[in-house]
Amino acid sequence: MTAVADGGSPARGGTTGPHRTGAASTIASTTAPIAASATVTAPGAVFADRVAAALDADGPGVHRPDLGSLVAVVPADAAARQQAESALSAVDDEAVRLRSAVKARDGFFTTFCVSPYSRYLARWCARRGLTPNQVTTASLLTALIAAACAATGTRGGFVAAGVLLLLSFVLDCTDGQLARYSLQYSTLGAWLDATFDRAKEYAYYAGLALGAARGGDDVWALALAAMVLQTCRHVVDFAFNEANADATAAPGGKAVAGTPTAALSTRLDSVGWTVWARRMIVLPIGERWAMIAVLTALTTPRTVFYALLIGCAFAACYTTAGRVLRSVTRKAVRTERAARALADLADSGPLAEGVAALLRRPARALPGLLPFLTAFAGGAALVATASLAPLDSPWPVVAALVYVLTSGLAVARPPAGALDWLIPPVFRAAEYGTVLVLAARSEVNGALPAAYGLVAAVAYHHYDTVYRIRGGSGAPPRWLVRATGGHEGRTLAVTALAAVLVTRQSAFPLALTALAAAVALVVLAESIRFWVSSGAPAVHDEGEPA
Repeated sequence: MTAVADGGSPARGGTTGPHRTGAASTIASTTAPIAASATVTAPGAVFADRVAAALDADGPGVHRPDLGSLVAVVPADAAARQQAESALSAVDDEAVRLRSAVKARDGFFTTFCVSPYSRYLARWCARRGLTPNQVTTASLLTALIAAACAATGTRGGFVAAGVLLLLSFVLDCTDGQLARYSLQYSTLGAWLDATFDRAKEYAYYAGLALGAARGGDDVWALALAAMVLQTCRHVVDFAFNEANADATAAPGGKAVAGTPTAALSTRLDSVGWTVWARRMIVLPIGERWAMIAVLTALTTPRTVFYALLIGCAFAACYTTAGRVLRSVTRKAVRTERAARALADLADSGPLAEGVAALLRRPARALPGLLPFLTAFAGGAALVATASLAPLDSPWPVVAALVYVLTSGLAVARPPAGALDWLIPPVFRAAEYGTVLVLAARSEVNGALPAAYGLVAAVAYHHYDTVYRIRGGSGAPPRWLVRATGGHEGRTLAVTALAAVLVTRQSAFPLALTALAAAVALVVLAESIRFWVSSGAPAVHDEGEPA
């Protein structure tokens, strides 16, 4: 008896897990279907049951997919077989392929305003031989044209920018659906899809800032603040997920999935409308881009950034508060892999590493929350000093040196504490926030655009680190982290440049631009080399509010 089962579909670029074939057939099983693509010969009706029971007893477990409209039965006689074949022939394979092309978990705007027609666009692309990477590139080019339209500073340009940004998002959904529909997955495609989303959004912010400047309104500080906030939100997501993906409950305790907060979330999910409300509250990419597009067309860039900052700040507080509650109420053991991932996400350079080596022994005796509190205190003191002290005084540099010490102490022992996953986001906020504050306070023409370029280059490095970790290949090589100085080294360099050059007008923006170019050149060269030549598994933000 030939048995071809339909499994779940992986994310764009995914290489693990069962692949959806779009076919349906009879499968050898009595209690539950087993996903496979094979020819099964069963001597009796209970053969598959015995295999499933043996697998369950041995530990791997049996994957039992939700069949939906597919058919999986074991006919006991000729009549039952004929009935099964009739049910099988009634399955519309093409409809199954189209449904399977769409993510099972997505935002409200994407689910109801884009996916109902973008799946057909994906099929149209597949029938004409287009690849997901080509559609991804088209989405990037469309977003860059949208940014250029916004940079004109005219009402017509803003309207065109909003329309093109929405079109870019439709293409962004289509590339993943095309990959799932046509089963075209690749490591390069996953990297392009993940990184281009960030490049498109941050390029659009820059376009809005340029357009506002043409109209006499300087919103570069708001644009940079929006990029800082959005990047820190992503780092919070990545760090929490990496810290708890494979955590196991401690003796007498609970893993994150078993905490009261997680239980409340599960109960809320049982009420239909709350699922969509909670997905919209976090302002995922669909809702966020739709808001940006509409406000760009109807209002001003300043209004766009105000709305974006308010919405993203609320979303960040909502998600972070929930994760903190889950973390402090859990009793689980963080795996060595998770601890290594958090350490890599910290992006500690040679200065922090040196301090950590000196303090490693006394750090072992510190209370569990002290590493996070130390990192937070050092970052807060640094940003506060940069905000209040005279820029040409030594105080910002002194604060940066203290930040080096606190950063080293925070990573002096493995990040196994309940809130240690917050250390990488604190480092990101401290570094990006210091650059923003120093550039804004300098009041030197060109300082904020140069700072925007610097933060964009560093943020790319941090996103690249995340996707390497998710691909199972680990963090970037240590020489790259040391060459770029680590977060504490770059922060110290920027504060020193501000203290020396802020009174020399154009010298400070030129120094920031040179630093941004150097970081971008080294990081991009290594990143492209890795993703083009490496066999690392492909990854994607499947189902996550990017």
